[in-house]
Amino acid sequence: MLTITVVSTKGGVGKTTLAANLGGLLHDLGLRVLMIDADIQPSLSRYYQISHQAEHGLSQLVRGGVLTADCISHCRLPPSSYLGKLDKIPSSDGGKLDIVQSDTRDGKLQDWMATRNPMDMMLRLKRPLQHPNVTHAYDVVLIDTQGAVGHLQDAAVMAADHLLVPVSPDIVSAREFITGTQSLLERHECVTDVGMKMAPMRAVLSRTEKTTDSRDMSELIRENFINMRGRVNMLSTVVPAAVAYRKAATAQVPVHWIDPAKGSDTMHELLWELIPSVAGIYASNHREYTDLNATSSNS
Repeated sequence: MLTITVVSTKGGVGKTTLAANLGGLLHDLGLRVLMIDADIQPSLSRYYQISHQAEHGLSQLVRGGVLTADCISHCRLPPSSYLGKLDKIPSSDGGKLDIVQSDTRDGKLQDWMATRNPMDMMLRLKRPLQHPNVTHAYDVVLIDTQGAVGHLQDAAVMAADHLLVPVSPDIVSAREFITGTQSLLERHECVTDVGMKMAPMRAVLSRTEKTTDSRDMSELIRENFINMRGRVNMLSTVVPAAVAYRKAATAQVPVHWIDPAKGSDTMHELLWELIPSVAGIYASNHREYTDLNATSSNS
């Protein structure tokens, strides 16, 4: 099982968009996916329609230190309100998309975590996700986080095998990315004293536009990786600011359903960079998937 945490110390850079769309694409590739909404603003919890609403969510998972069935809600794809052509829906071939929903807007979970042992709190997501019941049930876990430093973010960071860091190519986001990433690295250096290590960080340019300023900022961000102690790698994939992502969120479906061309290309490329073992595998509504099948049928 692989755990990917989408993290940034700045809000509004597209963390939830990436988490939701990666989850949907992995589901359509036939993988069993668990999403965890560890953001106090529960955007990921609202992205997909829920077919089974769990009695509990994030708070019980963190407090209890174990992932039980009553914390896991099930996502419905397609949603009951879907207006697209049903024959164009990708076949998931056994894929599963579940979610542990955020239920901590009142701050009680954060207050509880603040009174506990800091090292114990850092492992409050890592330990339950390593339980055999979880690793046997899921192939990939995706964790969405709040856009600020805190105990929930710490726990999500320490649970990860890979950290995905979206950054927008504007001056404010670039500065926050550089200083925030340095701060995040320093905050988690203490784990090396107890034999643990922070997962590698992979940054992706998000919400880019075809402008000179955008290109210049992209280069500036890439150049500053040298200051990240060799812990941060820049992904080649660039996620554009496209209307298709908003349409997909409104329809409660992944973007590759709405835009099986450019939007699908982007998310496949991003997924392949994150998980090389699935490189070259397409969702069944992608044009390359169709071409491959047609070639096979005619041979």
